[in-house]
This record gives sequence, structure tokens and C-alpha cells, in this order.
Amino acid sequence: MIVPRDLPRPQCPLLKPNISASRGRLVTTLCLLPARALFPAIGNKSGTRLRATDIHRKSSRPIIPVTRLLSLTVRRLGNSGLKISKVILGCMSFGSSKWEGSPWILDTEAGLELLMAAYDNGINTWDTADTYSNGKSEEIIGLALKKFNIPRQKVVILSKIFNPVMDDESRPPSVNDGPLVNQMGLSRKHIFHAVDQSLKRLGTDYIDVLQIHRLDRETPPKEIMRALHEVVQSGKVRYIGASSMYTWEFQRLQYIAQSNGWTEFISMQPFHNLLYREEEREMIPYCKETGVGVIPWSPIARGLLAKPLKAEDQTEKSLRSGLDAKTDKWFADANMEIVNRVEEISKKKGVSMALVSTAWVLKKECYPILGLNSVKRVEEAVQALAVDFTKEELEYLESEYRPRKIQGM
Repeated sequence: MIVPRDLPRPQCPLLKPNISASRGRLVTTLCLLPARALFPAIGNKSGTRLRATDIHRKSSRPIIPVTRLLSLTVRRLGNSGLKISKVILGCMSFGSSKWEGSPWILDTEAGLELLMAAYDNGINTWDTADTYSNGKSEEIIGLALKKFNIPRQKVVILSKIFNPVMDDESRPPSVNDGPLVNQMGLSRKHIFHAVDQSLKRLGTDYIDVLQIHRLDRETPPKEIMRALHEVVQSGKVRYIGASSMYTWEFQRLQYIAQSNGWTEFISMQPFHNLLYREEEREMIPYCKETGVGVIPWSPIARGLLAKPLKAEDQTEKSLRSGLDAKTDKWFADANMEIVNRVEEISKKKGVSMALVSTAWVLKKECYPILGLNSVKRVEEAVQALAVDFTKEELEYLESEYRPRKIQGM
């Protein structure tokens, strides 16, 4: 990023200025801040949000184009031609608090505000699923595109199918039988129906990456891959991705696609963070070897890696980790000393624990899906791109890890 000489230099501990000998201009390392904070001299006096797209228009002198500014934060997803933001906004928290009794769910207005903040800060890749708040999450994304007049080609929408979408606000067990027969899973019937319904809720005519939320082990793998290929051929889906499963299962699906000349997966969404690293044994190496992009879910371990560990004080945990039963299930056997080490590194670097945890995932050349609950956290998340570690710091964060039971499948 190039800053004109007559503008105040950004005051950010993560910015590392160096002067270009050839051009004599201030050049900083990768750190994106909200436009108002980065360029106070051209701020919006009315107090309304200044978008990244306003920078070039409002500055009286030429500066680096926004397209180049934002390109610093994007990467190709695997070996595909699709580029995504290196930090992905997770939209599971958008919808209704009545869905599975989740008090951390944000309502429509809060969700819209976060989506606009993400877009303004260069986080143009949004991950959702049809089952989140029974479709409400997808509806909020569609509403954001329309309300803020966001060009469809400027955002990347990832959605997932597998689980049922109910007409009410309940979340029943995922059982493809009884009243839910054919309303979940990865049968050809359900895949085609689920895609059509997602498109209606999103208010768009295509999904950038359609992901299978979980593997349907009742449906023949060949039926799954052929149906996914045909929704791509129909134009309703551009690419396909997968989520948590065993590596051999994923490889089998890829082999079926390759053998038949069908569409292959370009991404894998594994459960991966400092407290759960079992995917490093097979899945992540396999993906990197075969050109599949890795976009982990729960990079801060459902909030456990975001705040200091105080067992006697539950209020120190995030709202979600303090109330969610899945946290106990997934992390009961984790070595919590790792949380203390994240805290130490965060104090040393003068950044939040969430930034340290997110930056660690990025260091592994994975692009994390972050569930963010405020505009402040959205703005902070982009700064994870500027956090780096020494070899010794990485060893310190990782050395206490012990093998874990398989989770998240």
C-alpha cells in the first residue's frame, strides 16, 4: 500500500514502514485498516461509513487503486481460477436466536451491518449453509446484496447443503427417515432441490462454491458426484467444495469425478485450530499435494482461543463457548496450556488472542472462516494478515499439542 506524503501516517503497531529507494515513497507491509482510520485526512465528515471504494474518489492526489489494495488480501482457492479473501466471513451466526436455542445468533439488522463492514474491509468471501437458522442466514446475505447494491461479481458466496431446512425455527436430528425422508442428505433429489431453494433465498442465479456440509454415507458416492457435476453444468453452481470427512472418503469422491470427467472439489473445509490439529496428519497434506484449497472452520476453537483461560470465571469465555455443549464435546481432552501460550504471544505482540489464533491458521496457508459478531471484530480480523511469527514462537504455540480424538465428522 502506498500512502501520499501529505497524508498522516497510519498509527498502527502492525504497520512496518520502509522507504522505497527508487520512488521515495512510504511503503508499508500488509495491514488493512478501515478507510477512515487509514486515511483520516479524507474522512467522511458526516459521520457515515467511509468505504474502501471511496478512497480513490475522495483523495485529491493519486494513490494506489483499491483493486490493487484489495488484491493483497486474496488468493486462488486451490488450483482453481477463483480468488477468495484470505479471511472468510462465517455467516452461521446470522438469523434467529430461536434456532437451536442459540443466544449468539445475530438478527437481520446486525447481520446486514456486519456484511457491509466485511465488504468495506475487503472480506468479500462469505460462507453460509442452507440449514443455518433454517435458511435465514442465506436470506440475510441476499438482502445485503440488494440493500447495499453490491455487484454480485464482487463477492464470493459459499453455501453448504446436507442438513434439513425446517419450516419453523427448530433444528431436529439429521435423520433421513420419517418426516424428514429425502429432505436432507446428498441424494440427487435433495441436491437439486436444495440448490434451487438456496438460490431463491440468496436472490441470485448462481452459487460460487457449493459445499457438501457432511458426507452422506447412505447415498452411493457416484450418485453424489454426478449430481454435483450436473448442477455445475446447469450454471447454478460455479465450483464445488467439501467439508469434514475422512481423507480416504474425500479421495474416493475425487477419484470418481476424475475417472468420469466430472467436476472435482476445489476446496475442503476441515475442523482445524491450535487446539485441534488432527487434520494435519492426512487431510491437509493431501489437499496441498492435490491442489485443493483449505478453508478451516472454527479457527479460534469456538471462542476458547480468543480470551484468557480462567476455569473459575466462566464470564471470561466467549458467550458461545460458555453456553455451547459442543465446546465440551470437542475440547474436553484438549491441552488448555495452549490457550495460555496464545495469551502470552498476544501480549508480546500487542494484539488480541483471536488475531494470534487466526494468524497461526493463515501461516499454515489455510484461509480461516471467522464467525465475527461486531464491526470492530471485522475490522480487526483483516489485521491478522499482518501478524507473523518467528520459528521459536511457532514452536512455542505448537509444542504442547497432544493427539486428540477425531471430532467434527
